[in-house]
Amino acid sequence: MPELPEVETVRRSLTPHLVGETILSATLFRADICETHDQRPATDDTLLAHATIARIDRKGKQLALIATDGRVLNIHLGMSGQVLIRDQHPEATENHVHALWTTSGSRAVMIFKDPRRFGGLWTFPTIDLLNERRWSLLGPDALDALPSVWAPALRRGDRAVKAALLDQRAVAGVGNIYADEALFRIGIRPTTRTKRLSIAASLQLATTVRSVLAESVAARGSTLRDYRDADGFPGRQQLEHRVYGRSGQTCLTCGSRLRGGQVGQRTTVWCPKCQPSQTKHSERVKL
Repeated sequence: MPELPEVETVRRSLTPHLVGETILSATLFRADICETHDQRPATDDTLLAHATIARIDRKGKQLALIATDGRVLNIHLGMSGQVLIRDQHPEATENHVHALWTTSGSRAVMIFKDPRRFGGLWTFPTIDLLNERRWSLLGPDALDALPSVWAPALRRGDRAVKAALLDQRAVAGVGNIYADEALFRIGIRPTTRTKRLSIAASLQLATTVRSVLAESVAARGSTLRDYRDADGFPGRQQLEHRVYGRSGQTCLTCGSRLRGGQVGQRTTVWCPKCQPSQTKHSERVKL
């Protein structure tokens, strides 16, 4: 958390507050959460002070605020990060505010919070450097790219198919929640070996993942604990989860007891009846 749908929701909720507005000042409270392209300490200018925001891009789970003069602020929310718009400066007692920007907008303050500090900020003088240093390391975006573009990556090597979905080099944006939900929807057990997936099965899985992500974006993401959009509102997709976080509970489709375990070092939940053993998948899942 947060995954692609949550980050896309943050992007959409930030856009009306920032695009076309000018960053009047930038303040960094924790130097260790920000990395510049040349490893020098971050300055107001590298943090987009005096820049006008042209657009906000996203790839996978990362955001990029892009200024009209080309400067870029890359944001990764990690596990607990938040980017919030406020009417005024936060109270001094508010914890984990690591950076703050004042803007020319009617709601004049943007803050970056990250209690667990798995996220961070990266600054670049151009979008080309962002692509070279950061986004070139990511696979195609799971929502924006056609499933046919990244489906072949789900069959490479010999590993659990859930591990392939979580590999950001193969496809960018899928995390634990939506991997479990997509695999349940299509009826593939998370431990299925990638080499056992047929071409048709991998394409159908990629298509299913994209549908699950799109539905979650429409629901403004899943709020399990920390996630909020830029205006502070939670998502509601967690109300639709069929398996994620429900190990030991009854399957909502067949009534079987859901099972849980570790796959790719991540807690994973599946239905033993709705998601049959891996030996059947190359034959069972077809277009």
